[in-house]
Amino acid sequence: MHLYVHIPFCKQACHYCDFHFSTSLGQKSALVDALCAELAMQADYLPNKTLETIYLGGGTPSLLTEAELDQLFSTIYRQFTLVAGASGTLPEITLEANPDDLNPDKLRMLNRYVNRLSIGIQTFDEPTLRWMNRAHTAVEAHACVSQARNAGFENLSVDLIYGIPVRDTSVRDTSAWQTDVETMLALPVTHLSAYALTIESDTAFGRWTKTGKLPPADEGLAATQFEELTQALTGAGYHQYEISNFARPNDRGQIQYARHNTAYWQRRPYLGIGPSAHSYNGFSRQYNIANNGRYIAAISAGTLPATVEELSVADQVNEYLLTGLRTQWGCSVAELSELLGADFTQVQARELNRLYASGWLTNEGGQLLLTQAGKLFADRVSATLFVE
Repeated sequence: MHLYVHIPFCKQACHYCDFHFSTSLGQKSALVDALCAELAMQADYLPNKTLETIYLGGGTPSLLTEAELDQLFSTIYRQFTLVAGASGTLPEITLEANPDDLNPDKLRMLNRYVNRLSIGIQTFDEPTLRWMNRAHTAVEAHACVSQARNAGFENLSVDLIYGIPVRDTSVRDTSAWQTDVETMLALPVTHLSAYALTIESDTAFGRWTKTGKLPPADEGLAATQFEELTQALTGAGYHQYEISNFARPNDRGQIQYARHNTAYWQRRPYLGIGPSAHSYNGFSRQYNIANNGRYIAAISAGTLPATVEELSVADQVNEYLLTGLRTQWGCSVAELSELLGADFTQVQARELNRLYASGWLTNEGGQLLLTQAGKLFADRVSATLFVE
């Protein structure tokens, strides 16, 4: 099984982010106590209690102190057993981090608990970092990756954002994205997650867009930069194993896929702990309340503040299409047919043929795969194949 733990705290609010978090750290200790209590409450959510991956996301998990990490991991190890992954490698234990939280001493401490860092750099461009309201500087973005490698982290992932509008040439010029990619490629990074800037309504950017202070997201710019990214990383030996995710081999030749996120895309069961966290057992989805105070109060009272959503056959098929088609492994026709209880290729023959003819989708040995052109229209392809 796979375990996700949500740490809902940040130093400040990035202008684009609509994840659940709080910039008030006063409840951090109580929240960690509640996470540990929920781990015990949810230990039997899945029949298999052996963990292949652990992922601490947020929010900003790198805000946790050594004592808080020790409390959290001690609880995890009391409730679950860690096993090696299918490839025989060590379990993947990931922590999301911001560059401003990372220094040599902090990195050496983190290396006692986790073996993979996912660092939220977003851009190496100083004016754009300030415009996004990121807490770190471009200097910290450069330095933290090399420092992490020196601290013993071989499995390093960074996040970048593309499709950022050019407000004016004094803030970000048209070559800044190419500079971001070139800078990333020069660093000892084994994994990249790259996302197009999306404007969510309940964010500073969303409010700026409504008032005309910020132009809407430019889909043409995002598509061009996505193609530039794909070409640059492929040429540098990275594998695009999911539309937004790229991995290259480490020093031992092992491609550093994000095993935890891959489990989501391949419909594997997982347990989510913390406010706003989701869990999935194959037949239903469970999600916790997205409110720190109410979450802590409910857990303290011995109640799980979660809503359960039973997944219909159509839900299961459609979720598999939505996530699986984004990956290099695609969707198995046999698995789709088993879920549906009918031959998927017959049920969706007309739509499949249209997608084949458009050049967006192929069927290779029973696996439905997006073409490179189709990756620009992944959500549209999935929606076309949804069943009712």
